[in-house]
Amino acid sequence: MFTNKTLLITGGTGSFGNAVLNRFLPTDIGEIRIFSRDEKKQDDMRHEYQIKYPEYAQKLQFYIGDVRDIASIRPAMIGVDYIFHAAALKQVPSCEFFPIEAVKTNVIGTDNVLTASIDEGVKSVVCLSTDKAAYPVNAMGTSKAMMEKVIVARSRTSKNTKIGCTRYGNVMCSRGSVIPLWIEQIKAGSPITITEPTMTRFIMSLDEAVDLVLFAFEHGQSGDILVQKAPACTIETQAKAVMQLFGGKDEDIKVIGIRHGEKMYETLLTNEECAYAIDLGNFYRVPCDKRGLNYDKYFIQGNTERNLLSEFNSNNTELLDVDAVKNKLLTLDYIREQLSEVTV
Repeated sequence: MFTNKTLLITGGTGSFGNAVLNRFLPTDIGEIRIFSRDEKKQDDMRHEYQIKYPEYAQKLQFYIGDVRDIASIRPAMIGVDYIFHAAALKQVPSCEFFPIEAVKTNVIGTDNVLTASIDEGVKSVVCLSTDKAAYPVNAMGTSKAMMEKVIVARSRTSKNTKIGCTRYGNVMCSRGSVIPLWIEQIKAGSPITITEPTMTRFIMSLDEAVDLVLFAFEHGQSGDILVQKAPACTIETQAKAVMQLFGGKDEDIKVIGIRHGEKMYETLLTNEECAYAIDLGNFYRVPCDKRGLNYDKYFIQGNTERNLLSEFNSNNTELLDVDAVKNKLLTLDYIREQLSEVTV
């Protein structure tokens, strides 16, 4: 579906954008556009991919702009077929201190992207959300929950642009995540810091995040929220796996307490969404509620059926042990590169 097509990635200089480039640039895709506000990261990325894929680098184009400014988005949309909307503020503590900034980027920025996409006639847009949007207790999750509401609302009135959403948990070794911090701490001979040992989190790789987005493009309908059936582990289990891989000692794990806005476990599907979620094997699909605002007819004819599925969270999914987490970590290029530096 991407042959000779043009793909735009908002927030494209981040971990997700790099994963998409590594997956797509060597294929027969026509053009990939990176839209972001950081010229230094764009310049670094430009040079990196000129070296890594010299025969394909001409497919890569860069656009400076900010999703908060719709005027800067519109030129990047011209001729685009598909969009991965990844631009976001997603650090939980910083969003707690600057919640309005989270609203500007995650809510208003998403609405700007969708408005420009619809106006330009883009075929399909997939927006990236988070498990923190389900039963949100922090500013980041609340802003992402509102983002999802914007996506579903816009999908109801968009006739030619398919608009969907993916929701997933922690992406291992993504920019700003905890595993790279732990590795730095181990290399420095310092204790590794964890917030709360029994806290659970969904875990997935960047490749799995890309797979989920591609699944949404191919199989999702407008207004859908797509969720992967991801495993989870405790923070302590994840920390021990990293320690064992990089030669640290379990007794060097230091508990520092829960940070601003953190939850003890995360939810990928709420109990309310489970009532009408559709099981697609490795994924769940939450379809958009297409009913209008005229509820009178539902007094006569309604739908009382609901699924037996209950809330899908990081406590009741498959919980991985230390060895399973180590095996999952060893599939990641970042971990293998870091280990090779240690052994050298």
